[in-house]
Amino acid sequence: MNAEIITIGDEILIGQILDSNSQWIAQQLNSLGISVYQVTSVQDDASQINRVLKEACKYSDVVILTGGLGPTKDDITKKILVQFFEDHLVLNQKVANHIKEIFTKMNFRFVDSDLQQAMLPSKAILIPNEIGTASGMWFHENNKIVVSLPGVPAEMKALMQNGVLPKLQQTFKLPFIIHKTLITYGVRESEMAIRLEKFEEALPQEIKLAYLPNYRRLRLRLTAKGTDKKELENKIRREINALELLLEDVVVGHDGFLLEVEIGTLLTEQKQSLATAESCTGGNIAHLITSIPGASSYFVGSVVSYTAKVKIDELQVSEELIKEYSVVSAEVAEAMALGAQNKFKTDYAIATTGNAGPTTDLTDKSVGDVYIAIATPASVNSYFFNFGQPREKVIHRSSSKALELLQKEIIKYTNK
Repeated sequence: MNAEIITIGDEILIGQILDSNSQWIAQQLNSLGISVYQVTSVQDDASQINRVLKEACKYSDVVILTGGLGPTKDDITKKILVQFFEDHLVLNQKVANHIKEIFTKMNFRFVDSDLQQAMLPSKAILIPNEIGTASGMWFHENNKIVVSLPGVPAEMKALMQNGVLPKLQQTFKLPFIIHKTLITYGVRESEMAIRLEKFEEALPQEIKLAYLPNYRRLRLRLTAKGTDKKELENKIRREINALELLLEDVVVGHDGFLLEVEIGTLLTEQKQSLATAESCTGGNIAHLITSIPGASSYFVGSVVSYTAKVKIDELQVSEELIKEYSVVSAEVAEAMALGAQNKFKTDYAIATTGNAGPTTDLTDKSVGDVYIAIATPASVNSYFFNFGQPREKVIHRSSSKALELLQKEIIKYTNK
């Protein structure tokens, strides 16, 4: 079974907001065994929306629209659906009462235009919106399902979870789609493809391998699709175990794995602490660490030492050391790590210094050159990398590599 997702709104096409709705909806549909055939973004234009909707209904069994539902003139989705299904609007008193109740609680003045949201196509099955005013609508005609949802992410998700997904499961006998993912670090996509060539050729027909790279890691996703759930689970389990054994030197986790979570777990178990001293990464490592709930139990603090003066004043890096080796050097990276470790009285510290680009400032190092140092309770070690260009790539790869190095150091020290 195929689905198409249509997001409506000029704000998406001019780059004002990101279309996170489509990503989330696709994940939910896929978990039910519904393959997303296409994702389309269209402006607030009646002729364009109508054209895209007609095209979607030709090729997809389920079409989900988000956006364009509201009390203002640019919210035109409902009008288009009325025309598309040759329908008319009727007042839904239940929705009208709900809108008035929300406005009363929020001390908003109710105006006539607000009542437009209670006018729904007569052919639509109502999907109640408990947390907002724009209702969801479900149409089932000519063996096609068309669902219209508000574009506000929180409201869309609530309507999907409480109304759309259960109704889809009741309406169709759906296949099973199972995903299993391994997370690897340190191997590029092209290198991995060569390494896994024979493995991929030997996969059963119903199982596919996908490579999902980004700045921080390479994810390898196995997907199995079929009607026998138990058989699929057994097959994909065998393949993921074989893949993990084949890549045991570079695999660091499974679905949903994050290095910052793993590091937090290791530090918590050992009752140890961490600090960072960041130059070229500008606080990004600290951001990743503190994005995990509970990080305050092991992460003490950070110094973003973007200038030589801050390195000297806050991290006690020797001015002579900087003059002799430059700020982008192994010696300065190690001094920064030790400085952060001493300043915050922690067991571990990460330090980064490098040229993120596009210029090299006053150093003789190339753009992309980065030194990362890890201070442990027993020693300090530094590592050199060139992460290329552009600037964003250097920052993200440096941050990822620093966490990878820290994880290895914690495990090594713990196992002594």
